Amino acid sequence: MRLLFESIVDKPYLKVKDGFDLKLFRALKPPLVKMFVSRFDGCSPGNEVHIELNTLGKKQKWISVITREMQDEKEWSFVDEGKTMPWPLAKWKHHHRVVSLDDNSSKIIDDITYQCVHSWMDMFMYPFLWLTFAIRPSRYKKYFRGF
Repeated sequence: MRLLFESIVDKPYLKVKDGFDLKLFRALKPPLVKMFVSRFDGCSPGNEVHIELNTLGKKQKWISVITREMQDEKEWSFVDEGKTMPWPLAKWKHHHRVVSLDDNSSKIIDDITYQCVHSWMDMFMYPFLWLTFAIRPSRYKKYFRGF
């Protein structure tokens, strides 16, 4: 399954790149989800992000590894892939892209593909994951307005 979200922010793409840190990660936390970040290395290949989620009283670990990073004069991007994921997720790939629109604005693209342990669960998980990421455009705008 695929989720795709786009956000326009009023910052140059390299400034947005500089803002992809632990503080932004915490600002993007979905409501009603308790989340503890035990490790955040950054956005370069080999870096890892370790979080503990507490949803409905159940604690689950999520470990993602940054597998790729790319940058040119108009875009910066990186990919995180799930290494250890909460049930029922079996595969996770999140391509984060920051594309320059002009000298003062950028588009942030969250392009996510996932699979659950059983294919019928993919559709079941879709609305929950969609709601989790649908808040990002407004959170990005708020975060980078003050950055």
